[in-house]
Amino acid sequence: MPRISLTIPLVKGTKCPIEKAKYDLFDTFCKGLLLEVRSSGNKTYYLRYTDSRGKIRQFKLADERDVSLLQARQLADKYRNVIAMGEDPFAKKRALKAVPTLAVFINESYLPYVQTYKRSWATDKSLIKNHIMPNFGSFYMDELAKKDIISFINQHLLTHKPGSVNRVIILLRYIYNLSIRWETDGILKNPTAGIPLLEENNKKERFLTSDEAHQLISELKKSESPMLQYIVPMLILTGARKNEVLQAQWQDFNLITSVWRIPISKSGKARHVPISDGVRLLLSTIPRVDDCPWTFANPKTGKPLVSFFSSWNKVRKAVGLADVRIHDLSHTFASFLVNNGRSIYEVQRILGHTQIKTTERYAHLSQDSVLAAANEISKAVPIFMTALPHLDEIVTVK
Repeated sequence: MPRISLTIPLVKGTKCPIEKAKYDLFDTFCKGLLLEVRSSGNKTYYLRYTDSRGKIRQFKLADERDVSLLQARQLADKYRNVIAMGEDPFAKKRALKAVPTLAVFINESYLPYVQTYKRSWATDKSLIKNHIMPNFGSFYMDELAKKDIISFINQHLLTHKPGSVNRVIILLRYIYNLSIRWETDGILKNPTAGIPLLEENNKKERFLTSDEAHQLISELKKSESPMLQYIVPMLILTGARKNEVLQAQWQDFNLITSVWRIPISKSGKARHVPISDGVRLLLSTIPRVDDCPWTFANPKTGKPLVSFFSSWNKVRKAVGLADVRIHDLSHTFASFLVNNGRSIYEVQRILGHTQIKTTERYAHLSQDSVLAAANEISKAVPIFMTALPHLDEIVTVK
């Protein structure tokens, strides 16, 4: 690396040797200043220095076309003086360069992580591909601001329902929380903080009444799918998810302790469901296939059913319940429990919800239950009732 006192003619006239990609000239007049001449013809001034850790660093000062040789020397002297005072004037710029874009963080950190534990990671991937990447992927993570997210919400509401927008915000919030927890370069705050979720008025809540449940179960026995008469009651009796029931194995049911262990739940962890008398009776009626571990196996294949929508659709339409979805059976389970005096916390534990808010969606109270609860005040404070005038004492003002 040639060391020479740079001059204006030398700076203008030096060309990069043909056999090299770049050529460095160190200025002997100004300590640390070098001129990099590239094969493209471009030239750049750099300052080479040793930082406080003894590491040799090189930092760009300016393009040769933007400053004169004198100005380049002045910049080098200025920054070298700051360095001598124990500061690193280029640390901030290096820190900014270290901040990843949202796309890079998602692809290199977030997705590899969630795939190790989150069963619904494919849903995350879809939301990322269709909503987060097109709108935020090119942003550096410290660059994304609340105003950008609010603008996204306003635009997205023109074509999407509030629930769909909320899922994007929740996912974005989680991604940033992880980046902060992992101490990602430059990420000190979550831009979604303080942005409330939209009120979702499009959620469809459906609960079976006792009569509807009896009609449905009676019709199930006529189904062309022989296992449907066991699967649907199991969903109603336990509040379990469809895949949890379809993937159930005989070894998961401990009739001694009355516990059904679901090895992998939606959260990715095992959960335990109590085996009620109804579930115990139902299990005793299910025909068992020799050497088949699956409780609700397809009799023809001996393997778990993948889908039974067609058969289910015929049954629900036959009894006039075409609006009832499989997921509504979990709603029904929670509704039955709450309306029979069980606490929301008991229901939460049985359903395996980590947050009480999730359970509250399913805990529908019938009008009879609400009225009975309201009437409890009359029993608790009877003095109010005795203080009221009798009907025949009420004077009608003419």
